[in-house]
Amino acid sequence: MPEPEPRIPDPQGQDLPRVTSSAIPDEQQAGLPTTRLPQARVAGESAADAGPGARAGAGASTGAGAGAGRVAGAVDGTAATAPVSQGEKSGAPVADRSSADRSSAEPAGPRPAGPAHAGASSRRAKKAKAREGRSPLFLWLKEVATVVIVAVVLSFLIKTFLFRAFYIPSESMVSTLDVNDRIFVNLLVPEPMALQRGDVVVFKDSQGWLAPAAPKTKGPFTSVQDGLTFVGLLPDNSEQHLVKRVIGLPGDHVVCCDAGGQLTVNGAPLDEKYVNPAEIPQVRDFDVVVPAGKVWVMGDNRNHSADSRAHMDTNGGFVNESDIEGKAAVIAWPLNRISALDNYPDVFRSVPAPEGK
Repeated sequence: MPEPEPRIPDPQGQDLPRVTSSAIPDEQQAGLPTTRLPQARVAGESAADAGPGARAGAGASTGAGAGAGRVAGAVDGTAATAPVSQGEKSGAPVADRSSADRSSAEPAGPRPAGPAHAGASSRRAKKAKAREGRSPLFLWLKEVATVVIVAVVLSFLIKTFLFRAFYIPSESMVSTLDVNDRIFVNLLVPEPMALQRGDVVVFKDSQGWLAPAAPKTKGPFTSVQDGLTFVGLLPDNSEQHLVKRVIGLPGDHVVCCDAGGQLTVNGAPLDEKYVNPAEIPQVRDFDVVVPAGKVWVMGDNRNHSADSRAHMDTNGGFVNESDIEGKAAVIAWPLNRISALDNYPDVFRSVPAPEGK
């Protein structure tokens, strides 16, 4: 066998042995870079990949060539030595120490499935076991109760601060509102949102416009209905509220009627498109100036509405702004009448500001 050519010294000045598990490159591949690995690790990997005979031979070669029981290795150009075990010297198979340590540290028996945080002592595992012990009916009832509680709380908050439902018992606002309509009232009017002419408003009967309500007979579900009304799930049917349209704001001069039979506000005649077209309104003369903090209201069904005109002997026929619950915004029931309520801004567009404002 021919003698190998002398080895070329390392370009960095360190003549260290290069060990690799792959075949020795030929002359054409000699120029390619070679990865440097610790000799002891590569030898161990080679011995693990080869058969028993090859590992025995490798062990013998290592023992003969290393001298003093040490194998030289280099990492990043720095020489390192590692002691050779008795098994390596004798050619016995060398096992991965880290694998052996891990094997000895692992407990015997099957490993539990799932992530590490899903152990028997974790909160998630305890909750899962608790759910497994409950019946499906209990879980379903719990979900239903949660939904009902959330709905009641939301309804109460909406009814208290945003919208409230009311029931229409009379025909004073036909054809805008029919009997038995359910409406939603915007509670943000008149505060913080200002009233406007043409708004349909719901107000408390603090002036005695309505006859005293007859006491209602209490049934087995009366308390339930009262509770649902209180939280806003049922409309208010106490019949102690009225709904009318605002015609005059504080300071307005409202007169009925001019030569053409039209209502005037601050001298401007109104083409009232919202008045019930089925009947010609009867003329009831009046001439009023709306005081501060009050409004003048009239029903759209003029011939069948006991509005400000019919109660001029009580508070001048005016409604206190403090009695206004809010502005009627939407017809919510029946389904075939669902619509937003209009305040007809075009009707009042030509009305000038009251004198002094």
